[in-house]
Amino acid sequence: MKRINLTQHIRLASLGLIAGAGLATGSLAQAQEQDTIKLAYVEWSSEVASTNVVAAVLEQAGYNVELTSLSAAAMFQALASGDADAIVAAWLPTTHADYMERIGDQVEDLGPNLDGTKLGLVVPAYTDVDSIAELNDNADRFNNEIIGIDPGAGLMALTEEAVDTYDLDLRLRSGSDATMVAALSNAITNEEDIVITSWTPHWMFARWDLKYLEDPENAYGGAEQIHTVVRNGLEDDMPDAYAILDAFEWTPDQMGEVMLMNQEEGSDPAENAHKWVEENQDVVAQWLDN
Repeated sequence: MKRINLTQHIRLASLGLIAGAGLATGSLAQAQEQDTIKLAYVEWSSEVASTNVVAAVLEQAGYNVELTSLSAAAMFQALASGDADAIVAAWLPTTHADYMERIGDQVEDLGPNLDGTKLGLVVPAYTDVDSIAELNDNADRFNNEIIGIDPGAGLMALTEEAVDTYDLDLRLRSGSDATMVAALSNAITNEEDIVITSWTPHWMFARWDLKYLEDPENAYGGAEQIHTVVRNGLEDDMPDAYAILDAFEWTPDQMGEVMLMNQEEGSDPAENAHKWVEENQDVVAQWLDN
């Protein structure tokens, strides 16, 4: 089954591609009668993995699914306005706290879908700097900059606060997950020092030997969870989809499997998600058995 997105879901249904994909409804006619559910996400490796897996499971249950990649701010606004039905990408209680405070009465938090997250500043393991407090004394080794991700991300807001807390002389440079990883890869290839904003789970920790800088001032807070959040009214409108989203929960290792698959050259996140779902039907059954 191919990913059903904003431009494809009607055409794919009419071609009958949904019918042969093992949908829970068992027929194309039933699938076409199902509602379309809209999932929003941010272009973080972790959220690309989880959102595509959830989309594959919802498709297996007979739903048409639209996926939309947005900035963090736009993602939460889309959820509040009803332009998106659900996200599985809310990092709480810290990273996305401001967004949730603004829209809290317009959405429903279904709780964590993954435990064991961490945020902070990361360097290659060979770098002999161990704490954020040591960065100023070694700023020139890092070109006087911290390599960040998209400017609307909660992690960037936390890093701006960390820069103030530690009175850092390094400039926070915004970009994206992809540009951050590219800069890290280039630095490691050349055995250079680099400091980046990062989080766990992320596939790069499986590829390279990295370490978090100690955070004695606790600027990044403690461990977080990734939550599933839906718009108000979804349970009434699409109770089966709501139940699947409510039951969705997996581990960092399981997410890591999908993230690594997505890093293979030429791979497609939607196809990888479908492959993982097919190979882990025992796990998926727990999400569908509600």
